[in-house]
Amino acid sequence: MTFKKFQWDILIRVLFLFATLSGAAYIMVIGEYLWEVILAPIIIYQVIDFYNLHKQAQREVEQFVESIQYRDFSRNFNVSQAPLDLKPLRKGFNEINSAFKVISKEKETQYQYLQKILELVDTGIISYEIETGEVVWMNEGLKRMLLLPYLKTIHSLQRRDEQLYEHVVNLKPGTTHIATVHQDKNTFKILLSATAFQTEGRKYHLVAFQNINEALDETESKAWQKLLSVMTHEIMNSVAPISSLADTLKNRLHESVQHLDNSNGVVDDLEVGINTIKRRSEGLLKFAEVYRNLNKITTPNLKHVFVRDLFENMHNLMQPTFNQKGIEMEIILKDPELALDVDTNLVEQVLINLIVNAIEAVKESAQPRIVLSAIVSANNKVAIKVADNGYGMNEEVMNNIFIPFFSTKKNGSGIGLSLCKQIMMLHKGNITVNSVETKGTVFTLQF
Repeated sequence: MTFKKFQWDILIRVLFLFATLSGAAYIMVIGEYLWEVILAPIIIYQVIDFYNLHKQAQREVEQFVESIQYRDFSRNFNVSQAPLDLKPLRKGFNEINSAFKVISKEKETQYQYLQKILELVDTGIISYEIETGEVVWMNEGLKRMLLLPYLKTIHSLQRRDEQLYEHVVNLKPGTTHIATVHQDKNTFKILLSATAFQTEGRKYHLVAFQNINEALDETESKAWQKLLSVMTHEIMNSVAPISSLADTLKNRLHESVQHLDNSNGVVDDLEVGINTIKRRSEGLLKFAEVYRNLNKITTPNLKHVFVRDLFENMHNLMQPTFNQKGIEMEIILKDPELALDVDTNLVEQVLINLIVNAIEAVKESAQPRIVLSAIVSANNKVAIKVADNGYGMNEEVMNNIFIPFFSTKKNGSGIGLSLCKQIMMLHKGNITVNSVETKGTVFTLQF
């Protein structure tokens, strides 16, 4: 409506100028030159006025375009002090600026809202230009996950974790891939998902990093529990009758021994064979009963416990063994008020298991040393560490160390660390291992 009024002003001026010029032309034809002298100043005034109007309007438009170009929607065009003819134009510019201001504010609110959502999610997200590798944006979740404060280009990731970098840059849009993140003292599994988009002629990759370590551990633990349940059930059902039958045969043999000829040692051989069957049957039953313990723990009895009390209990319990074996034990706890909601008995069982393993690991070290420490990690979770300077282990052993039945000891049952992992998962936590051959091992309990 405002601009229509401005258009009518221009149209009226054009019509008046056209009428004046037509009258001047007519007067010139009929030879009334005196009237020409009178009309000439009017024509000149109309032309100058029209020109001035055009120049003023052009300046106003240039200022308006400049404010749009620099997104200065707060700019106000003074309507009250404007020339009468330009008031509709300035009023229109102000209306447009107000509309743009509302739209800009809505977009900024939506952008801030989306930013906050992306910062709060645990899933790491990064966006980078495909051609140059320049990182356009990465959220706080990814920084916490990878312990990276900043990435200028995606290629910077190669220096920190080359395997992860290869997985990321080779991930095709619309696909997913499970990769491993390698940190100084920790490794975990992540699910990579990628998509691509294009804007202003530039192509970008958007990659999401989702930590699935806990989900995989939980799934793996449930699978092992089901397998152990089936195995122990089948073993006990199959072996129990054999053990009972061996007892019966032994009793029958003793009853009939006076009627049998044992001159060639046949009876003795039978007794040895029956005893062997009975002993191995009882061994299998005991084996099944031990592994059944993996499925017995279902609900921890949580209590608020100070970490210093846990460490003091461990010190009092293990110090005689350390003195006997000449092992130095160091306890590091910077915050004496550090506390956890845990089942004390179960967590102490985990710590005892790890310390006993550490004692075994350092037995050939020149200066055996075990360090028990607790810290608050970067993601605000309490972490308890049991470190030793023993012989360490290779990557293959580390990958299998928590699998039931797996043991590096000659007489090991393979139940200890599996039980530790299950206890930590019952506490909604996790246990990880980092080791270097000949240098030592660190087990980390994350609550």
